[in-house]
Amino acid sequence: MSARPTAAPDAPADALAALRQALPSRAGAHYGADQAFIPWAYQGALLSEFARSRAIDPQEWLGRCGVAPGQTLSPRHLLSMLAALQPLARDVGFVVGQLSLPGHYGLASQALQQAGDLRQALRVLCDWPARLSPLLTPRLVETADELLLVWTEACGAPPSLQPLLVDMQMTAVAAMAQWLGGTAQGGRALPWTFNFNRTRPRELSQHAAYLGPDLRFGCQVDAMRLPLGLAIEPWPAAAAARPALAAGALAQGADPEAGWRGQLAALYDHLLTEIGGDPSLERSAQRFGVSPATLKRQLSQLGTHHQAQLDQVRAHAALYLMALRGQRGESVARSLGFNDKSNFRRSFKRWTGMTPGLL
Repeated sequence: MSARPTAAPDAPADALAALRQALPSRAGAHYGADQAFIPWAYQGALLSEFARSRAIDPQEWLGRCGVAPGQTLSPRHLLSMLAALQPLARDVGFVVGQLSLPGHYGLASQALQQAGDLRQALRVLCDWPARLSPLLTPRLVETADELLLVWTEACGAPPSLQPLLVDMQMTAVAAMAQWLGGTAQGGRALPWTFNFNRTRPRELSQHAAYLGPDLRFGCQVDAMRLPLGLAIEPWPAAAAARPALAAGALAQGADPEAGWRGQLAALYDHLLTEIGGDPSLERSAQRFGVSPATLKRQLSQLGTHHQAQLDQVRAHAALYLMALRGQRGESVARSLGFNDKSNFRRSFKRWTGMTPGLL
């Protein structure tokens, strides 16, 4: 994450408030990797249609996943389906991503289509992730002149699938913005910058074809960046004139599952509120209404642990404060609850592989 600072160095510690404003207004229900709540007609039908278009035998493909056509799916089912398709079609993430949004996911998809501009659509995406993006959780961050959409885990995924999921969701948002706002941009693709938290792959032709030329690897976060002015440019009058009935219905609870968050996303939310306080395992377990031992076991089943999740949240907050808010290391250390600057420097290097000064 790199951008020119938009606040004076050593801005007040409440600069984290901008990150916390993107959190859900209330702590709602969360889902685990094995919780079946996704109708087959949503992402299941989309993956099945892709497999059919590539002449992939559905019986053989779904049989390997332990999935029956028409059943209600869990996130783990979707991950298994993608993992089975990956070796058969290397472009599955990009192609499925292009078809994912606005999608056909009930009121949440209608709310996207009724958005008046890109920022409003991205807020819809972040508000109703269980329907629109059940495998990765989007987080919208704004500075004075830039918009960032950061992707974090929802409820765990094998490391081998992480790149595919990020590519898929970034492609989905870029394609949605181009389709819904095409007239506003005169048919031009938006000048997104794509930051990837992984090493540069040997082959970039698909990334360039589906995402564009501004691809940056070796970053500390998976994020899409865009000048704010383009994100608030009104979309076509026909779309903007439609009343946002779907968003209103969602806010009234018409589809309560739409606002659920994956367990890791919910833990991220909680830890972000605890930064500078007591982000302990015990406090997190209390938030989820379970014992510390139970939470440890649940996180282990998702391939992670509490300290790793806390480190990620602290790293993201530190990068935001330094790279986007222009704060110095000592001020950031205080904001994150470190009493010793050298301890913060060591921790930051462990999180990111670089020192605050190098950043």
